[in-house]
Parts: sequence; structure tokens; C-alpha cells
Amino acid sequence: MKKHILLFFIMTATLFSCDVLDVEPKSSIDASAAFKTKEDIDKGILGAYSYLQSLSYYGRSDVIFPDLAADNLSHPISATASEYREIANNNILPENGSVGGMWKAMYGSINVANNVIDKVPGIPNMTDAERNKALGELYFIRALSHFNLMNYFGAIPIKITPTVGVGNLDVPRDPVEQVYSQIINDLLFASENLPASGNKVRTSKYAAKALLARVFLYKKDYAQAATLATEVIDNGGYTLLGNYADVFAADQSAESIFEIYFSQTERNRIAEYNFPTSLNGRREVEPSKDLLAAYEPGDKRYATSIAFAGTSAYAIKYDDLSLGADNFIVLRLADMYLIRAEAEASKTGANIAAIQNDINKIRLRANLSPTAEGSISQLQRIIEKERRIEFAFEGQRWFDLVRTERAVAVLPNVNSINQTLFPIPSDEIQTNNDPGMTQNPGY
Repeated sequence: MKKHILLFFIMTATLFSCDVLDVEPKSSIDASAAFKTKEDIDKGILGAYSYLQSLSYYGRSDVIFPDLAADNLSHPISATASEYREIANNNILPENGSVGGMWKAMYGSINVANNVIDKVPGIPNMTDAERNKALGELYFIRALSHFNLMNYFGAIPIKITPTVGVGNLDVPRDPVEQVYSQIINDLLFASENLPASGNKVRTSKYAAKALLARVFLYKKDYAQAATLATEVIDNGGYTLLGNYADVFAADQSAESIFEIYFSQTERNRIAEYNFPTSLNGRREVEPSKDLLAAYEPGDKRYATSIAFAGTSAYAIKYDDLSLGADNFIVLRLADMYLIRAEAEASKTGANIAAIQNDINKIRLRANLSPTAEGSISQLQRIIEKERRIEFAFEGQRWFDLVRTERAVAVLPNVNSINQTLFPIPSDEIQTNNDPGMTQNPGY
């Protein structure tokens, strides 16, 4: 799949700046003249996927920040990025440019998707199935970015129409429940209209269902989360690999459900920011001492996740420093087992044996002894820890602690519930004049 944004698409898609509603570039040609065939629509879809590669999105920031804001990564004293230090200390200024970059990149992906969605109905010679498949991919991208934005910022503006011209630039934040409804509706459509399998750098029916399982877990709709996770486990055709290292050894493994494609021309900078300066990295982050101590003796995940330069630990799960060409996995099968375990543990009349079985699939692969714990509260803590270790440096730890309302109890730098949301970027506050565009409490 071509990952660059073709000049064709750069000229026709609305570019995105600090505001969630941006002005179409004056130099662009009329969009209606650019989208004439289903091949043009596919190029537009690739353009929407390419936004996910942004260094402010899955190319760096959205991978690192959830572990840095939590307790998996620390900001070394020798590191230079003050914006990263703010995140590590949970003392983020609204002017933080790295946080603002995430806001821009995520809304950028939504806006490109919306521009292409708007053109699909007018394309001749597309069957209904082709139209719905195209829309399914675009709805998935839109849902993924709305979900990520909501998890960082809480109530956010829902964007389901393209931004063109100079009107309607000021928009309010929509309630979280409305954002959830939009995300779920988009993913339901995607799950009903996408193929069951294919290239894992483009979404599929079961990628949409897997993301829905995560969405329902975050929403605390545990029955739906468990049902969807089970459907992916039983019917998706994915395999929990016997060797944890094999998940990251090559792109599109049998365990991967959906991943972001990178190459030497569309590179990520994950390894660059993790690796020590002695290996030509920037070392803006390092594994925390608390994380290193959390691994049990014999856990095979340790050697796949962490290496040492002298006495200095660094993250190696994504280790292509020279090219930055390793794909980033957004969804994989292990998550479905732990989602199902957590959902079951949160239900009245929970099935203890089923919870233990799902946890032990993950623990046994890691070369750890199975749990026989029968207390629901203790099983929930075991799931929390397994998620921490299993998904270390995959950008999930912060959201796990926030959604379970454990961040204040676990994280020493989080003293208030107000600190569990990032600030709305100051550029957005300053340029969006709708009275409903308010700052999060505490900022």
C-alpha cells in the first residue's frame, strides 16, 4: 500500500491547522473536480490512513505519551524536551506544543476522512458494496481518532462533515456520551461492511469489532465488550503466538489485528526517542524503575521490551532506529483476552474460571505460572498488572489507569481527578470562539 499522500490528494483535501475547523487552501482545486472515479476515492482513503503516520500521532507522540504520563516511562534528567517533562510530571501547560500537535494530527485524520466520505456518494460506477467498503474504512479512521481524542481530552467537538470555506469555524465540545455514540455508530457500520480479512495496515470487519470491544470496555458496557472480544477471538482468524517476541519480530504477524504502516520514506521516530544517545538515539524517555521492578522473574516479555546500554535501560519493542520502518500495532489478539477477562470480572456473578483462563493464556505465554486467585478484586489487580506488562510501550497504560479510576491511587504525580485529562490546546481555545469550547478544569 502506498503510504505517501499523493500530490493529487494534498491539493484536494482540506489541510488542517490548530483549529478543528480549518479553511480550505486558496491554491487548491475544486474538490468535486478531483474525485471522479473509485480509484480516486481509494487514493483519498490512503490519504486518510497516512495522517495516522504523523509524528504527532502513531509515528511517535501517541505511542510514548500514555506510558510517560503514567508509570511505565520516565523523563531522564539529561533529556532536553521540556514538553515531555511536563507530561512526565503531569503538569502540562495548555501551550504544550506536543499535545497541540496530537490534537491537530487526530483532527486532521478526521477531516481528511470526512472530505472523502463526502465524495463517495457522487462517484459513478461504484457498486453499493464498494461504496460501503470505502465508507467503512473512512468511518473506522474517524472513529479511531475521535476515540483517541476523547481519551486524552474528555468532551470534544464531534466532526462528521468536511471543513471547507470560512464558515462554521467555531464549535463547542460535545458531551462524552455523544462522542461515544458517534464512535460506536461509525464502528458498527464498518464492522458490517468491511471484509473479514486482508492487509492489516487497512482495517477489516474484525479490526472494527476489536476496536468496538475496547470502546465498550472504556464505556463500562462490559457485556458488549465481552461479546465483541469473544467474537474476535473465535471468528477473526487471529492466533495468540507462542513466542511473545514473534509479535514484534515482523510486520503483520498472525496475532496482529490492525497496525500502522511505516517505511523508510514514511518513518516513525519511536526508537529514536527511546534509544540512548550512545546508540544515536535522543533518549527523551526511559523505562521507569517502577516498571523494571514490576516484571516477575522469568517473564519472557522483559527481553522483548527492554534492553540496556551499560546500566541504562531503554525500550526496544519498536527498535528500527536507522529507518523507523517498523509498523506500530494498534490492535492485537492478546488485548481481546484481557478485555474479556476484565469485562467478566466487572460483571455481577462473574465466572472466576473464565477470568483465570483468559489471564493464564497471557501469563503462560510469558513463561509465568498460572494464577489460581479466586478473589474478584485481586483478579482485577492481576489484570491491571498484566495489561501493564503485556502492553508496555504500546501506549495503553495511562488510559487503563484513568478509565478504571486508579490513576490518583497509583501515580505519584496525579493528585487530582482534574489531572486525568490533558488540557485543550491553547491555540484551540484562542481561535475557537464558541462559548462551548471551554478549558478542562485545573488548567
